[in-house]
Amino acid sequence: MVTVKLKFRPSSVVGQAGTLYYQITSERRVRRLSTPYKILPSEWDDTHAVLSFSHIAAERADELVVIRRRIHSDIERFAKIRRRFEAEGLPLSADQLSDEFLRHETTFTLERFMQTTISSLLNKGARRTAETYLAALRSFRHFLDDGGARTAAMLTGETDLLLDNLSPAIIEAYETWLRRRGLTPNSISFYMRILRAAYNRAVSSGAISDRSPFKHVYTGVDKTVKRALPLRVISRIKNLDLSPSTRLDYARDMFMLSFYFRGMSFIDMAFLKKSDLRNGSIVYCRRKTGQRLVIGWTSEMQSLIDKYPTDGSAYLLPILKGGESDPVAAYRRMSAIVNYNLKRVAGQIDLDFPLTMYVARHSWASAAKAKGVPISVISEGMGHDSEATTQIYLASLDTSAVDEANSLILSSLD
Repeated sequence: MVTVKLKFRPSSVVGQAGTLYYQITSERRVRRLSTPYKILPSEWDDTHAVLSFSHIAAERADELVVIRRRIHSDIERFAKIRRRFEAEGLPLSADQLSDEFLRHETTFTLERFMQTTISSLLNKGARRTAETYLAALRSFRHFLDDGGARTAAMLTGETDLLLDNLSPAIIEAYETWLRRRGLTPNSISFYMRILRAAYNRAVSSGAISDRSPFKHVYTGVDKTVKRALPLRVISRIKNLDLSPSTRLDYARDMFMLSFYFRGMSFIDMAFLKKSDLRNGSIVYCRRKTGQRLVIGWTSEMQSLIDKYPTDGSAYLLPILKGGESDPVAAYRRMSAIVNYNLKRVAGQIDLDFPLTMYVARHSWASAAKAKGVPISVISEGMGHDSEATTQIYLASLDTSAVDEANSLILSSLD
């Protein structure tokens, strides 16, 4: 049988804090595991092998409470390792218990576990999911660097946070930090859901017990307000003189192209090939749904294409150059740059909400509805396929109706 006892080793320097350690014994084999917990001799009850709160200064009380909490967590972890070995019918020695405990300390820190999970996701080809995990990890790192580490250390007694010490108090502090940085509830919920997914992975593996650290924070998804611009504002954007800034001019032109293309998403625009333009139409498949769409070519589109020649590239638009080792990453960089510059464009017309490429999509739909275009035609034009029954009907719709609707909208621009 393996036993674990908490021991105190006084400092060799009189009056200095000593170290708590675990003495692990099995069949006369003894292992000692040092801990990071430092206490004064007066704070130790040797008779009962527990912390003593009898003669401590007020300022030490909170710190000792944290140490006591961490000791309780450690003892639980030792017990859990023992139960796992017993359930599997495996013998357990003092060395094995010590090694398993130390492995947990290095493997199941938040940082290490997230990094391991990210690597696993990348190996499985789940790149997008891996990127969301990395984004959440980076955000939490910033929280720790910006004072969160002090909060974590105060609550858990450790600086390299273990997953099984991720408490509601720490997660609530993180939520407050995100809110103070101006993040929306949905953005905050995004980070919380990713961290919760990582935490649940560790729980499912049996490595930690579920302490429900996310029970007091918001992890839902609010219905977002869809932003759409009326045609008069689209006209203002179209007619802005942005020639002094090639970056703003380019961002505005990409926005207008998205609008001309019936609200085509930026990623679909980026991957359009010259071969997709044939017989007076763009024929492509939406990357999001795989649906095939046909867009009639117009003079407005041709004007902007002429402005940005892409000689030597297979791509139709000047978003990707071709030859990128990672085209998706290149697209995301361009998307961030364009959206950043669109916000600057919005400042020139005193728009009271951020202008993004996504606004072009909603604006086209709103403009079509305002012109009396049937909802079924709008859905066809935008490639919506969320309702199967609607899709069956829309599949038989002549794309000329959609092109007529697009021409009606574009002709309304000054």
